[in-house]
This record gives sequence, C-alpha cells and structure tokens, in this order.
Amino acid sequence: MAAFARSAPCWVDAQLPDLEAGKRFYGELFGWTFRAGEGPYADAYSGGKLVAALAAKQDGRMPTAWGIYFATDDIVASVARIREAGGQVITEPVRAGRAGVLAQAADPGGAVFGLWQAGDREGFQKQNEPGSFCWTEVHTRQKDRVDTFYEEVFGFQGTDLAQDTEPGAAGSAPAFRMWSPAGTEPGPDTAVGGRSVITDAFPAELPSYFLSYFAVEDCNSAAGHAVRLGGRISAPPFDIPYGRMAVLQDDQGAVFAVLQPPVSENGAE
Repeated sequence: MAAFARSAPCWVDAQLPDLEAGKRFYGELFGWTFRAGEGPYADAYSGGKLVAALAAKQDGRMPTAWGIYFATDDIVASVARIREAGGQVITEPVRAGRAGVLAQAADPGGAVFGLWQAGDREGFQKQNEPGSFCWTEVHTRQKDRVDTFYEEVFGFQGTDLAQDTEPGAAGSAPAFRMWSPAGTEPGPDTAVGGRSVITDAFPAELPSYFLSYFAVEDCNSAAGHAVRLGGRISAPPFDIPYGRMAVLQDDQGAVFAVLQPPVSENGAE
C-alpha cells in the first residue's frame, strides 16, 4: 500500500531567493536540519525524518512561496482531469530522477498546486507533529468553481463549517469547507485540507493561493521567534476549534501558518 492515499497532501517545498538564508530561518524556527539535494535544493529533516524542502529560485519572476503537492498514482490521468475540470497545467509531468514524477497546475481561481507520483520518495516521513506539515487550504474568490474543480479532479467530499474568525475580514466570516478523500466519511476526522474565501476586506490584487500549516508546540512563541529571525506576523495568534494558529512570513516573504493543537482534558494534544 502506498504511504499516501490518492489525492492526500504529501509534500511541501519553498521557492526562495536565498537558499542559505532560508536554511538559517527555518533551522532556527522549527529546529530543522538540512541535507543537500540535487542542484540548488535542500531537504529538511525534523528529528531525522524528512518533512519538506527548500529550493533556490531559478527565475526571479517566480513567487517566493511555499508549494503544496497532492499524491497521485497516475499523474497523466490527473493532469487530464485538471484540464477537463477547467484548470491550467503549468508544468507537464516531469521525472525527478528516481524520486518520482511531478507536475504543477492551477485551479480555475488561479491557486497553484503540485502533483506527485511517488517513485523512491513517497513524501513526508513525518507530519502532524511539531516541526512538520499538518494542514493546507486554498484561499479563493471563486468558491463555487473551485469547489467543483477539486471534487472532480481529486474526488474530494466537502464538509461546510461556519468560520468564526477570518484574519483581516470585516463582519461575518465566510463559510469554510473541509475536504475528505473519496471513500471516506466526510468530516473533520477524515479531512486532509480545506477551502477558505478571500473576502472584499483583502486587497483586490491578492491572488488565490494555498496556505500550508506547520505544527508547533507553542504558537505564541513560534510567532515571536519568527519576528526575531526577521520574519513578519500576517495574522497574530488566535484560537480556532482545532487549536491556536498564526499566519507568518519568513524573512524573504514566503507565507505559511503555524498551528498549536489543543490540549485535551487529560493533558495530551
């Protein structure tokens, strides 16, 4: 059995202007260690387990951003479904040595994501633990088109939730949709990602995007540490039903979120 179910998030990487600066920032913030990959690329490890990668941008026009990848067992078929559902294929499937095959695409609202068909590398060796990936969500202005797109391409089943807090939004917050893989009972227990809505409270030039989260032991401490390392706080720490989160920027402008899971009554997270 593959390590990742079809359509589950399986990998994240950051495209940065300065790879060495990125290693210093995330090494200090998350305690990551790094091993050089092929070319201007560094694999990130937490506790000796693979959790992400940083890459030096080869083109200054590329965004400084974290990218998310979804697992597929047939990347050619996935690319075809993306086109049929109204998405755009940015990078046709290309082999990454023996590690696997990747492609990049954009949904109808313009949010960019990747596909990964595993070879020798399945993806994360650790997730949902401090210092590793724990969640991703697309932020879009085209809710209905985007919902249909991900249901058609990945087979996601949606669970709509009322969202009490939307960073930067005025008035009532929009609904939030959680995605569960095909074949599961939709709901928070099976969700692998989500969709939020970019409201008019945000600048019109803000494009659709994926926001990826990393688990931390202390959200407030992580936000403060990011600032001391030269980063910025986009949304100060606040509580949500699934813990305490903040939206941050690293010292080169890449945006990500941190999430401190809630503590249960017996003291366990």
